[in-house]
Amino acid sequence: MKAKKMNVTGKQQRAGWIFLTPATVLIAIMSFYPMIEAFFMSLKTGSSAHMKWQVPFWKNYYHMFRDKLFLRSLGNTYLYLLIEVPIMLVLAILLAQLLNNKDLKFKGFFRTCVFLPCATSLVSYSLIFKSLFATTGLVNSILVGMGIFKENFNFLGTPSTARAIIIIALIWRWTGYNMVFYLAGLQNIEYSVYEAAKIDGANGWKTFWKITVPLLRPTIIMTFIMSINGTLQLFDESVNLTAGGPANSTITMSHYIYNASFGQGVANFGYASAMSFLVFIMVAILAAINMKVGDKRD
Repeated sequence: MKAKKMNVTGKQQRAGWIFLTPATVLIAIMSFYPMIEAFFMSLKTGSSAHMKWQVPFWKNYYHMFRDKLFLRSLGNTYLYLLIEVPIMLVLAILLAQLLNNKDLKFKGFFRTCVFLPCATSLVSYSLIFKSLFATTGLVNSILVGMGIFKENFNFLGTPSTARAIIIIALIWRWTGYNMVFYLAGLQNIEYSVYEAAKIDGANGWKTFWKITVPLLRPTIIMTFIMSINGTLQLFDESVNLTAGGPANSTITMSHYIYNASFGQGVANFGYASAMSFLVFIMVAILAAINMKVGDKRD
């Protein structure tokens, strides 16, 4: 009987490996191999057809931290990350809590309205925000018409407001995306838990902090990691909304990597690979820290 049970277990394990092998091979070929190649390329210099090893081999990394434009793109990216991600996730969880109310009418309609921006094309929504905040755009027309501004203001031509518009655009587009995850998590929480808390005298704020947030911890960690990953690789908004301007004041790391690879005449794939590998390391470190801090298991 025991031998038969072990035989069944062995068959199940072999079947599992058979199903996993194709995906594992594809991940290795499409993800891990390019990462390894990118690292070796980051130690080289020259054009794509005639690349040779750097002397010393860490020269691209040394140059990276002396490159003022790269440091500016790094600072911009982390500015977007530190402001946009917390605001977006807090709004997402509050909207999910609001739209999870069983007594709310037209819930499907409101949920769809919040999620719709996420379904908008990245290029399309960037162009929409660009036209809204243009010097002769709708926002300027409203502000001047209301007497708040005396004349049209160049939002996209001023560094501080251009960064603010990118942050607003990111919050507008991605809040609904994260709200869906929180909404799914909330619907897995039994309503009887909230009723018991109400009987014990807990108000709405205590219920939110003592019940909702702890039970949503895995979802919060997941959305935080995804948001960090997405923001550190921010590209479309910098390219399509502000073109990195004015004077590279809104450029992101991914935008600068693209310029180094394809957008500035002679391609510098070695240097671009070094910057890309640094982004990969930052994403991995921040994700590991987030998972470690968020893991409360004994």
